[in-house]
Amino acid sequence: MLRAKKALNAALFAFALAPSLALAQAARTPTESVTVTGARNRQVLDNFVQSFAAPTQIIGKIARWENGICPITVGLRPEAAKFVTQRVRDIAAQVGAPVSRGKSCQFNIEIVFTTTPQGYMDNIRKNHPAFLGYHDNGRAEQTAKVSHVVQAWYTTATIDVNGWPQLDIGGNGAGLWLGNVFLPNARAYAVKGTRLGDGLRSSLYHVIIVADPNRLVEYEIGALADYIALLALSQLNSLDACQQLPSIVNLLASGCDRKANALSENDIAYLRGLYKMSPDTNLRSEKDQIAYQMEQKLKGR
Repeated sequence: MLRAKKALNAALFAFALAPSLALAQAARTPTESVTVTGARNRQVLDNFVQSFAAPTQIIGKIARWENGICPITVGLRPEAAKFVTQRVRDIAAQVGAPVSRGKSCQFNIEIVFTTTPQGYMDNIRKNHPAFLGYHDNGRAEQTAKVSHVVQAWYTTATIDVNGWPQLDIGGNGAGLWLGNVFLPNARAYAVKGTRLGDGLRSSLYHVIIVADPNRLVEYEIGALADYIALLALSQLNSLDACQQLPSIVNLLASGCDRKANALSENDIAYLRGLYKMSPDTNLRSEKDQIAYQMEQKLKGR
C-alpha cells in the first residue's frame, strides 16, 4: 500500500495529476486544535508568533500583502497547477488577505516546480536580482542558494505615512543624494512621531516559491498546496524550527512532529492575526496583536 501511494504521488509530480484526486485532497480539513485557557497558553502563542514572524531588513517590521495577491503555478500539469493556485487564493480570502479579482492581473506570487531549482534561482540572480529580496553587495549568490525542498524568496517594500512605497533592496539599489553628497544605503521616509510607532509599514511586493518535485513524491498535493500558501502569505522566520503547536511548517522540517498534513487551526489563526494587526506600529506591538488575535480565534471569538 505504501509503495502504491508513493507511486501515485510520483506520477502526480511527473505531471499526471487528475482533477478528481486534487479535489478529494482539497476537501481534507485540519483535525488538530488547541484550547486556550490561561496565561501559560498565551505564552505558548507568543512563542509561536515569535518563531513564525520574520521582521523585514530595512525597518524591522512584519510584512504582509497590501495589494491583491495574484499567484501563478508552473511546472505541473494544468489541473495540478490550477489547484495549487486556487488553494493559495482561497486561503488568502479566508484569512483576510487581499486577493486580485480581475480577469487578468500582474503575477506577484510565482510558484515554480522544477527539477533544477538551483539553476532556476541562478537565472533569477543574474537577470532579476531584486526578486531575491534584500541582500548586500557580494551576497547575491549566497542569497540565491537553494537549501530546502520548498523555499521562498521575498521582495518587500517600506511604505511611509503618505503611502509612498520603496523597495527594500540593498547593494547598489539603495542610497540617497543629499545635495551633492551621495549617502549609500540611506533612505528618506515621511513618518509620524508617536510612542506607538513611526507610521511606516512593511509590505510584501513579490514572492518566488521554488519546489523540487523529485524530493516531494511522498507528500500529497493538498498538504503541499497548504504549505505553499503559508509561505506565499507570510514571511516565516524559519523553515527548520519544530513548532510546539501543530503546524503545517513541521511537514518538511527534519525531526518534527508531522501530525498536521494541512493548515492547522494555529496556522489559520496566525494568518488571520497577521492580516488584522495594525501594520504601522512597532514590532513588539505587531507580535502582541497577532498573538491576541490568535487567542481570540482559538477561543472561538
